[in-house]
Order: sequence, then structure tokens, then C-alpha cells
Amino acid sequence: MKRLGIIIFFSLLFIAFIVIWNKSYWSGLEESYVPVVNKSHHSYLPIDRGVFSGSEKGLKYAIMPYDSAHMRSLDTYYDNRAYDGAPPSIPHPVAEERSVGGVTCLQCHKSGGFVTKYDAYAPITPHPEMVNCRQCHVVKNTESLFVATEFTEKEHASVGDNNALLGSPPVIPHHIQMRENCLACHAGPAAPKEIRVTHPERVNCMQCHVLKLQEGTDMEMFNAKINLP
Repeated sequence: MKRLGIIIFFSLLFIAFIVIWNKSYWSGLEESYVPVVNKSHHSYLPIDRGVFSGSEKGLKYAIMPYDSAHMRSLDTYYDNRAYDGAPPSIPHPVAEERSVGGVTCLQCHKSGGFVTKYDAYAPITPHPEMVNCRQCHVVKNTESLFVATEFTEKEHASVGDNNALLGSPPVIPHHIQMRENCLACHAGPAAPKEIRVTHPERVNCMQCHVLKLQEGTDMEMFNAKINLP
């Protein structure tokens, strides 16, 4: 019995060896190949990846008629900010003080649209992935809780005089961090009329429009690269 068990054991080992060797042999005869991985054909730089986030709306914006009765102006756009470059304040009452993101703010501000309650178009946020809206945006205070100061407001970027050359596309006068989605502010019925782009279907904005060098750090870095004093 013991001898029979040994014979069966070695027989199983031999059969396993034959199976493994056979599989390895036939695998070695197969032609080599490179597996196909489905990846995007576009290679975006980190700085302009967000530019394309609203591209699917470009053609819709191009054929959308102007609603002159409900268009925002650039003055309204700036008046809703504590200072130049600040996050816009919330100009309407908030149902819950701790309300955030998708369940409240993004219902109107992710895709926009006309809000009958406020008789206005809801501006589209350029960064809907950041759902903790109240971390940066505060309710606009209409009561006189603060005394007047002598702070001088920084002059806002004007429209029409920020072209590098005569006839060249206007430069981008602000940083684009958290504002990469150009169409969120420059297209659609909620866009201020002065900065509403005439060609929203051309979604690769930074192909023609470049960032304006800001005073200070940006200019120093630029001068250092081209060896200017």
C-alpha cells in the first residue's frame, strides 16, 4: 500500500510537470504584442486642464440668444467682491448656515439657468468639484456693522486696453487658479456683458490668450529667465 501511494504521488507530480511544461511551451510560441490601453488623445498641462471642463457647452452658448433684460454688468460683478480677486459673496439669503455643495449651492450654480425667485441667471461656478462653498463664500452683509476706512480700492482690470499688441487677443488679466474654466465667467446668459466672449465654441482659450505677468513675483521670475536686470 505504501509503495502504491508513492507511485501515485510521483505520477501526479509528473502529470503536473507535463501540464505546466506544455502550457509554457505553447505560450512561448505565441507572437508578442503590446496591450492596447484606452487613454485620452489629449495631453493637457496642469495649468490649462480646467479650460476644457466646460467645453461641451461651447456650441450651446454660441447659438444662445442674448437676454438683455437680465444681463449682468461688470460693475455688478466687481461690487459683489470685497476686493479685487476675492471670492464673490452670496447676495441672497441662505436657507441653512452650514449648507454646502451639491445639496444646496450646486443645484443652481453647477449648470446655471434662470432662477425665477431672484429674476436672474445663476452664475456658474468654475470649480464645482470644491463642494465646501462656504469655506470661501460668505453671505453679503447689508447692515452697517463696520466703520468706514481709508483703504483705497485697487483699480479693477478694464476691458479693451489689455492687448499686448494692436489687434492681438486680449491677455488674461487675472490668475487662473480655481478659475481655469473660462466659459464659466465669459460665456452663457449669466456672464457679464462686457466680458462675454463672442466665440465660446473655440474652447481652447489659452491657445490665443496668455496670462498677463503680474507685478512682483511673476515679473521677477520672467526677468530672471531672460536675464534682465
